[in-house]
Amino acid sequence: MQNEQLNLTQEWDKVFPPSDAVDHEKVTFHNRFGITLAADLYKPRGTNGTLPALAVSGPFGAVKEQSSGLYAQAMAERGFLTIAFDPSFTGESGGEPRFMNSPDINIEDFQAAVDYLSVRDDVDSERIGIIGVCGWGGMALAAAAADPRIKATVASTMYDMSRVAANGYFDSADSAEARNQARATVAAQRTADYRSGSYAMAGGVVDPLPEDAPDFVKDYHAYYKTPRGYHPRSLNSNDGWTVIGGSSLMNATLLGYIEEIENAVMIVHGEAAHSYYMGKDAFARLKGDNKEFVSIPGASHTDLYDGGEQNAIPWERITAFLTTHLV
Repeated sequence: MQNEQLNLTQEWDKVFPPSDAVDHEKVTFHNRFGITLAADLYKPRGTNGTLPALAVSGPFGAVKEQSSGLYAQAMAERGFLTIAFDPSFTGESGGEPRFMNSPDINIEDFQAAVDYLSVRDDVDSERIGIIGVCGWGGMALAAAAADPRIKATVASTMYDMSRVAANGYFDSADSAEARNQARATVAAQRTADYRSGSYAMAGGVVDPLPEDAPDFVKDYHAYYKTPRGYHPRSLNSNDGWTVIGGSSLMNATLLGYIEEIENAVMIVHGEAAHSYYMGKDAFARLKGDNKEFVSIPGASHTDLYDGGEQNAIPWERITAFLTTHLV
């Protein structure tokens, strides 16, 4: 088991300012597929002994310098040792070819983060949780179902990426005919890519915005394409995934066993989010009295990336939940 030597940026290049209450450093760890992942580690300044720890990732197509880093730093301010990591094939993490997605590998990325945290001398290995944002909220639930070492999970403004890939938004394309048409399109692109020797890119968030763009697309643009959230390594801010990069999601079932999660889960969602139905439906399947759903009135999907204009992220609710179940 060896870590690949990655070329990591050492200067602060996040879309949020650094905190005076937190120490920060770059770290790397590897998953069971041999891919080395890059992470930002945040630790409460001046602490000694072992701490509860959190691994954070998401949104889908974002990097650790965006929303996940903000969550990680904010939770370090509240007493947790945290890491925000770039998923395999993206950001500063390893994995070739670039800008591909694998639900299996991405669930493993979360578990590998738990591996790394578990063996640190400053972490209590019995008090490790995870936070997943947007598409990584669904990955977090899948990881929690797979790995009982994850004692608490927070899924914020979550997407079930396999449901969207297979059924379209609001399940509007939930038919064998629609899925077979999508599969045919991907198959044709695979042939074209192999012939050309390179992978076509799908493009990130649409820019410029068409006049008839849905509100949630406008919200994505307002985050990823403006100084609020733009980052040069972010897929969503730039050329996006490869066209075929996420094709395996259509045949996956990320949330297949979430009814069997015994440890604590919190799902946080904005009531005005286009993705709200995914969070509600996932929560309805969870069992046990250690599950909590937090609904934020008036908040959109991307308001929970960084708080938006109304500071919508319920930091104290999240902190209380994680403190209860990890401390």
